[in-house]
Amino acid sequence: MTTAVLKGPPVTGYSLAFASPLATFFVLFFLAPLLLLIIISFYATPLLKSFGLDQYVKIATDGFTLPVLLDTLWLGVQTTLLCLVLGYALAWSYVRSPSALQKVLMLVIVMPLLTSVVVRTFAWVVILGRQGIVNSVLAEFGWIDGPLKLLYTRGGLTVALANVQLPLMALPLITALQKLDPNLEDASSALGASAFRTFFKITLPLTLPGILAGCLLTFAASITAFISQSLIGGGQMLFMPMYIYQQASSLQNWPFAAAISLVFLVAVMVCVTAFNYLGRLSRGHVAA
Repeated sequence: MTTAVLKGPPVTGYSLAFASPLATFFVLFFLAPLLLLIIISFYATPLLKSFGLDQYVKIATDGFTLPVLLDTLWLGVQTTLLCLVLGYALAWSYVRSPSALQKVLMLVIVMPLLTSVVVRTFAWVVILGRQGIVNSVLAEFGWIDGPLKLLYTRGGLTVALANVQLPLMALPLITALQKLDPNLEDASSALGASAFRTFFKITLPLTLPGILAGCLLTFAASITAFISQSLIGGGQMLFMPMYIYQQASSLQNWPFAAAISLVFLVAVMVCVTAFNYLGRLSRGHVAA
């Protein structure tokens, strides 16, 4: 007996024509501007008259650009670490809360994403100002004799950035913690392990993918947060987004602005690649 086999297009087969609108958008608004940026970066003078590697030589030898780049990356690391501590505690509280309280906590977590970053940043300007909420409360209790300088400081900027980027850390951690089998903790406790040992031997390793995903999102958003860095940091600190803006807008030095933009892009891509590599290692660790 023969069996008839119906042949036709595969279920998952689609014409490439369906991808053409997205591909066109990607080429026009990503690849073309990036290519233009690369071309401009090779002009030797702001007048765009001759080609050369002058801008990249300047970046490597001026003794100013690379420290600004490293300081920007270090700011991202500091913000990410603070977000990790706060976000893990928040995610831990969310997962172990009753369902009714989880709805309230999720609203609290998501609400900042529905508010403009400009509004949130200006709120921190009010909070950290000399007559702001923090100084007013400390003075009211008599803990300080005069206003503390909280605004335009590294600590104030890190705290403000952590508040702005905290949802990007908390949401992946919540997802990772919800996937954990609660029987693992019960088994660890039954075998005599303390809560501290259970957390570091079981919970933390199994949530590494969520940790790395949150760190990647928070780090990338923190080092490119132009508005928050400008308003909270003020003129006391200079980071790459403001440095690029000054070169392009104030000094009209487009070749140098393009060159430092590309160097910044490459540095960020290196960090993202490192995070992705760690993410693959963590998935292998969890699977094992």
